[in-house]
Amino acid sequence: MPTEPTVYVIDDEPDICKVLSDILEGAHIKVKTYTSPREFMLTYSPDNPGCLLLDIGMPDINGLELMEAIIARGNRTPVIFLTGNATVANAVEMLKAGAVDFIEKPPQIDLLLSCVRKALEVDLQRRYEQLQFSDIDQRLKRLTAREREVLTWITEGKSNKMIARILDISSRTVEVHRRNILAKMEANSLVDLAKMVSEVQK
Repeated sequence: MPTEPTVYVIDDEPDICKVLSDILEGAHIKVKTYTSPREFMLTYSPDNPGCLLLDIGMPDINGLELMEAIIARGNRTPVIFLTGNATVANAVEMLKAGAVDFIEKPPQIDLLLSCVRKALEVDLQRRYEQLQFSDIDQRLKRLTAREREVLTWITEGKSNKMIARILDISSRTVEVHRRNILAKMEANSLVDLAKMVSEVQK
């Protein structure tokens, strides 16, 4: 898997692909171009960091349809749409569909680079959050069924005595579970624990 963020340009016009590629490479941004959405879908993996520059008006499969197909696969890679004649309605539709931005053709270099850098930052943040989520989820899986029950009540602010009454166990047993939960979750405090649980519940 490539670790360097890459801008994937999908436009059925080879000249546009060349122009965009030259601009991005001139700014030391890695780029790959495709003139066919189908070709792109055959080779692309959502594990690849970066963003997508999609032409909205491609024949066969247009930009919106391609983005919908990507999202259906669970892909959250940021999308910037390229359009030759955007209207306000088009712009609203693109952003509602999940695009982070759209650029009119021919693209202004500064605007293109600004949008791409912003999209790459969005991708980096999303991947960081996903790693955090996965890490916390793995820690939660270490908990026993009883520890999960105790965790539920802890995060609702219940005291050891209240949890003991609810679960019909001793306060000492609740305290043991609490210590085990903090250790398994690698949390330094109940505040840390609450933050972790809130992350996976978003």
